[in-house]
Amino acid sequence: MKLKIIILAIVTLAITSCKGQPSKNIQTIDAVAFSKAIQATPNPQVVDVRTPEEFASGHLIQAQNVNWMNPDFVANSAKYDKSKPIFVYCKSGGRSHKAAEKLAELGFTNVIEMEGGILKWEAAGLSKPSEKWIGISQKEYADLLNSDKKVLIDFYAEWCAPCKKMTPYLLKMQKEMGDKIVIIRLDADKNKSLLSEMKISELPTLLLYDNKQLKWQHSGYISEPDLKKQF
Repeated sequence: MKLKIIILAIVTLAITSCKGQPSKNIQTIDAVAFSKAIQATPNPQVVDVRTPEEFASGHLIQAQNVNWMNPDFVANSAKYDKSKPIFVYCKSGGRSHKAAEKLAELGFTNVIEMEGGILKWEAAGLSKPSEKWIGISQKEYADLLNSDKKVLIDFYAEWCAPCKKMTPYLLKMQKEMGDKIVIIRLDADKNKSLLSEMKISELPTLLLYDNKQLKWQHSGYISEPDLKKQF
């Protein structure tokens, strides 16, 4: 029995050592540090791993688009120098984290990932102000809160894994709890200006209003039972 316990401990340690620790070749830094690091690097390799559509809607000046969701991601990454720093970002950090791990696996020796993605970049005020307002206006947003019921705003994105996981029960709640609460879902990619003004830097973000007053806010995944506790 004692021998089995020792063997099990060794196996557990091996698994933890191999899979549980982040690669030494990956640095995850905040948006401000990410910006400074790019500026301090001659001819920086900056990779935006979002979709081409997202990239076209706005990106870091030095960035090139290598879509993480594309099956050819590995082949498309081959053009970069593995011995030089490579800067990686996405919308909110999920895809860039996976891409960074893959790049380190491919032999890149200095992978620098932006924590929180371009949402954090914009929230830090690093993006140049856009002359064109994208999405609903602040007044239109305020109008959404005009209700004698509680109003739940859900900022989501089609590519966001936690958002997708929450979608079925949110749609169900829209039908089942319509007499108590108004649930409004806003696509973050189609309302970029509003997100920037509201300093929303994570998805999904839920905001619960009562009589136009913000009563509760949550970012990230939340289960249906835990969400219902807020009503």
